[in-house]
Amino acid sequence: MAASTATHAFDPTLTLPGPVPITLFGATTPSGQALIELARGRRLVVAGRRPPLPPAGGGDPPPFLPCDLETSSGEEQPPRGLLVSFAPIWSFAPWLARYASSNPAGFAAVQGVIACSSSSVITKRFAANGFDRDLVQRLRQAEEQLTLTCAAQARPLRILAPTLIYGQAGPLGDRNLSKLRQLLRRLPLLPLPGQGGLRQPIHCRQLAAVALHLADRLPQDGFDPAQPVHLPLGGDDTLAYAVMLRRLQNATELGDAARSCRLLALPPRFFLALAAPLLLLSPKTFEAVLRMGADLAGFTPAHRILGGAPEPFPVLPLAP
Repeated sequence: MAASTATHAFDPTLTLPGPVPITLFGATTPSGQALIELARGRRLVVAGRRPPLPPAGGGDPPPFLPCDLETSSGEEQPPRGLLVSFAPIWSFAPWLARYASSNPAGFAAVQGVIACSSSSVITKRFAANGFDRDLVQRLRQAEEQLTLTCAAQARPLRILAPTLIYGQAGPLGDRNLSKLRQLLRRLPLLPLPGQGGLRQPIHCRQLAAVALHLADRLPQDGFDPAQPVHLPLGGDDTLAYAVMLRRLQNATELGDAARSCRLLALPPRFFLALAAPLLLLSPKTFEAVLRMGADLAGFTPAHRILGGAPEPFPVLPLAP
């Protein structure tokens, strides 16, 4: 799925204004905020319950379209052009179905849909705890509903399933690797199952750049039922869990407490024995610990879609 024209994830001047306007959902996520910054100079409207934050580099925020995905039926002012969503897919999918049903003329003007899901629909599909099983079911049902809604109206759709989103855009930061950095600051020692499994973390700006790049391609690609809809997506580096943590430590400022945490590689069986009590206290946490030793990688790297050079992990800025 390599691109013929390069779009760099971190320089908005390389993203040429396109003729198709974008309506953005989920602007209050790090990736949504990053897309606003990357799309500066384009026709972009933010739809949501709250107006968008001002761009990090200054200037006015984009126009605002009030829309509550939980209660709206799609009868308000219709969104225009391409719909790009970083909102929870289990909220966006039923809203889009209601919109298509209640305002078919408005939906007919939509030129395509790009929605963000999660790689959890793949990586947690065999989870034993109820929380993760419910998450996978909600993701899968939402993806199926989106696919049916767009196919019924022959509208092109891409569902991005990113893994381990991290980083900061404007004032908004992730809740994934930032939690790990906080843990490194608190602990003098962090046990790991060997070197841990493989990871492929993707920066929120890389994810936004992929969404914007695909948005430019989607009207030209058109609706093709043979075209894959689901796109598992990762960053440009694939690295062991321990290596990921060491790079996080090295990316912190000198004197940061995260640098002094020692990563202790334990034999996997011994590590599991130590973690076994968590199974009684919190099955969800126990499975999260187990996944430290699992390979959760092998997704399409962002640079392969964008057509630029790979970005080594970690891409800055990081959340505090």
